[in-house]
Amino acid sequence: MSIVSRLASQLNRNDEVANIELAHELANAENHAGIEEIIENLSNKDKKIQNDCIKVAYEIGQVQPELISKYGLTFMELLNSRNNRLVWGAMTALATIAELASETLMAHLDTLKNAFETGSVITIDKGVLTLAKLATVSKENNEAIFPFLLQHLENCRPKEIPQHAESTLMAVTDEYKAEFLAVLQKREEELSAPQLKRVKKIVKALEV
Repeated sequence: MSIVSRLASQLNRNDEVANIELAHELANAENHAGIEEIIENLSNKDKKIQNDCIKVAYEIGQVQPELISKYGLTFMELLNSRNNRLVWGAMTALATIAELASETLMAHLDTLKNAFETGSVITIDKGVLTLAKLATVSKENNEAIFPFLLQHLENCRPKEIPQHAESTLMAVTDEYKAEFLAVLQKREEELSAPQLKRVKKIVKALEV
């Protein structure tokens, strides 16, 4: 039985269980040939197969990112797709391999930023995480990325601030700590009580 025949759409399933189970099976067996088939079918003419394959790909990345890290450029190219499911799915996959494939991703940082700025809510959420992880890899990466993340926190919707600040926290260095805290403090009055509680927790973590 081919890998494609086991995708949710090919089993007439309307849920993602089959795709998640397939991803875990491929990851646990370190089935490189099966993973290659998944990656190849990201460009299948059938949109349902494309959507299934990106789901399987990023689920593999969640458990064993090293198995999909060599496909960083493929995921980067999908950020330009007209299929929004592929775009946010690719960004989700990139978030799982950001540290492992940092050189590939940094070589296409403008593409990453453009997808972030024009993408859907999920693309932006995963984009913050991807950029923050990249910014932790080296001082050079941090200098190229952190000001962009700070600018985003200054201008994003109030309800996004807690989650995006939490994702960004890992990339805060001594150099940018004061600026990061200043941005959060400046936006506190826009937050609801639960949102403010999450932000206060981030501030406290930096004050330790």
